[in-house]
Amino acid sequence: FLRRCVQLLLLPIHGLACLGLWDSFYKKVFPYVMAKVAPMYNHKVYKQKQELFSNLRKFAGPSGQLILLEIGTGTGTNFQFYPPGCRLTCTDPNPNFRKFLLKSLSENRQLKLEHLVVASGEDLHQILDGTVDVVVCTLVLCSVTSTRKVLMEVLRVLRLGGAFYFLEHVAADHSSWTYFWQRVCDPVWKYFGDGCSLSRETQKELEKTNFSELNLRRIHVTPYWIPTSPHIIGYAVK
Repeated sequence: FLRRCVQLLLLPIHGLACLGLWDSFYKKVFPYVMAKVAPMYNHKVYKQKQELFSNLRKFAGPSGQLILLEIGTGTGTNFQFYPPGCRLTCTDPNPNFRKFLLKSLSENRQLKLEHLVVASGEDLHQILDGTVDVVVCTLVLCSVTSTRKVLMEVLRVLRLGGAFYFLEHVAADHSSWTYFWQRVCDPVWKYFGDGCSLSRETQKELEKTNFSELNLRRIHVTPYWIPTSPHIIGYAVK
């Protein structure tokens, strides 16, 4: 009932979306929203990200250089965690993030940007098969059209022995109040989170993907009462 009420309140935005007006407007606004929100989120998960990315060098190629692809780079809030000399390819379907990404790069001169590609995670045809040591994806799989297709692209571009690093908010336990509110809020979250879903079962998709090794754990990000609190974090090896 509450979900239907939310959908009713969203009818004007839904109408704009059907006319193709909402996406074109919000894709220009969203990068400015994330430029404000992302640093606050980064502060909350700083220790977790620092721990997660601490072994990136372990997956460097024979040359010793780390070739890293980030899907859905956004404003570049992960750059500070990448090791010096990292050869970086950034992808995002929204070209309006570009100026914020370049600003982050100017603040992290230890990195070498090789490519900046406007592309969705489901179609990374600009990246050749087996040419990447590490793929990073944080707070992206919640908003893609097909998680499975993104993970298939990740497997394709990774070299054998390469790794996929992730940090994603996910669906809560189905018997919890958090999941109840995730389902209620999903319609409004989709419009104001640029397609983001609160109740996506990303862990199940990772488990079904043909990785040779999956290191995953669940965490909660404060405040615990918000619907985006449940997260999964870890890395998977091809």
